[in-house]
Amino acid sequence: MSTIASTAPADHKKLWDLIKDIRFGMYTHRHASGMMHSLPLTTQNEAPDEGNRLYFFVARTSDAATQIAHDDNVNVSYTSPSDDSYVSVSGKVTILEDMAKKEALWTPMAKAWFPGGPADPNVALLEVHIGHAEYWDVKASKMVQVAKMLTAAVTGKPPTDLGEHKKLNL
Repeated sequence: MSTIASTAPADHKKLWDLIKDIRFGMYTHRHASGMMHSLPLTTQNEAPDEGNRLYFFVARTSDAATQIAHDDNVNVSYTSPSDDSYVSVSGKVTILEDMAKKEALWTPMAKAWFPGGPADPNVALLEVHIGHAEYWDVKASKMVQVAKMLTAAVTGKPPTDLGEHKKLNL
C-alpha cells in the first residue's frame, strides 16, 4: 500500500465518507500527568462542515473536557475491520459555547447520556479542528491479502497494491 500526501478535495471527501459510517471514534487526549488516555465518543456530525471539524458531546466535568486546559492536542481514530478501513485524525480541541450548534447536533442518543438536553450546564460540545488526517482503505479481498502476505513472507518484499493510504493536511 503506497502512501500519498494529498490536499485534493476528492481525498477530503473520501476521508469523510470513511468516517461517517463509523459512529464511535477513539478520542485520545493527554492528562496533566503526561499520560495518554483514550475513550470512545460518538461523532455528532455526519458530514464535513466548512472548517473540517468533528463534534462530540461530553460532560463538562469529564477528563476529556477538563484536560483541554493542559493540552489541546488530540487524536481521534476510527476503524471498520469489516470494511478494512482505518482513519486517524489529529488536531486541536476546544469547548464550543454555541447553543445553536448544540441543538443542531442533538440526537436521541445524546439525550440518553444527558437527559437535561442541550441546555444542561454540564453538556460540553467538543470541537476538534482537524489539522492532519491519514486513512487506509484496503481494497483487496481477504483471500488476496493472505496470498500477498504469504508471498511477502517468502520473498522478503512487502506486499503491494492492497489498497489506498493517504495523508491529508486540512
